[in-house]
This record gives sequence, structure tokens and C-alpha cells, in this order.
Amino acid sequence: MSGKRQSYEAGHRPKFMVVVDTTTECSRAIHFAARRAARTGASMVMLAVVHPPDNFEWIGVGEAMIEEAKDEARAQLETAASEARSAAGVEPELAIRVGPRADEIIKLIHEDEDISFLVLAAGTGKEGPGPLVSTLAGKAASTFPVPIVIVPGSLTDEEIDALAG
Repeated sequence: MSGKRQSYEAGHRPKFMVVVDTTTECSRAIHFAARRAARTGASMVMLAVVHPPDNFEWIGVGEAMIEEAKDEARAQLETAASEARSAAGVEPELAIRVGPRADEIIKLIHEDEDISFLVLAAGTGKEGPGPLVSTLAGKAASTFPVPIVIVPGSLTDEEIDALAG
């Protein structure tokens, strides 16, 4: 369990955190978080998580694979940051972590006491809300260190604007 959030203390500002990935619904979370951040005077942090290769025995090859994945994550983050700028003029902080996604999300929240909300978007397909929403908003929700905001993946920009400000 994390300690007290510092978001509203002197010298601090609340942050909306979005996990950037390749899902189609990710743009819904970005748009909502950017609009809420702009509306409330908060800031925004975007996280991309790289999964390390499983049991890779050749040391140099595994490291090269991680670096290549980080380059792809940087490109995803830049595209996502451009979406946030376009949606609401917000300049987000960008972070890349290596490890299991849920673990890295929680680690960053514990490290940055200004993070006040995790914004996710639910999938719209037959497979359900998506793996991240299922994992974090399911069993872990009662002990999660910050509120989780789940944006319906089917909302349009205009609908999100009407809700988020």
C-alpha cells in the first residue's frame, strides 16, 4: 500500500496516468486524461511497458531485443503525446519501464506520489474489457493505490469532451 498522495500539497500537482499500448481503445484513455488534466490544472504521465524476453540465453541478443522494444515504445509514446497535445494542449511526462506491466504500473504510482488517477479504456470487442482493465480493475481494485478511471472504448472525442471538460 502506498503512503499519502502528495498531489494537492504545496509544490505538487495531481497527475492523470495513462498506460500507452497498441490497443485501439488506448486513444480514448489519452483523450479523456488530457482533457481532464487541462480542465483541472493537473498534469499527465504516460507509461509504456516493455516486456523482457523470456529465458533468453544469449546475453547480448536479449539486451538488443529490449533496446529495440524501448525504441518502439518511445515512438508509441511520442504519438500518444501528440494526441494529448492535440486534444487539450497538455504536455505529458513520458516513462518507459521494463518488466511485467501490472507490476511496473504499480511501481511508478508508488514512486510518483503526484499520480492521483490511473485512466484506462475498456475494449469494445467480443474479448471483453481488455487485459489491462480486467487485471487492474478486477481482483486488485480493492487494494489499488489510486482510483482507476475506466473510459468506455466506444465514446467519441465529442462525447469524451462533454464528459471531461
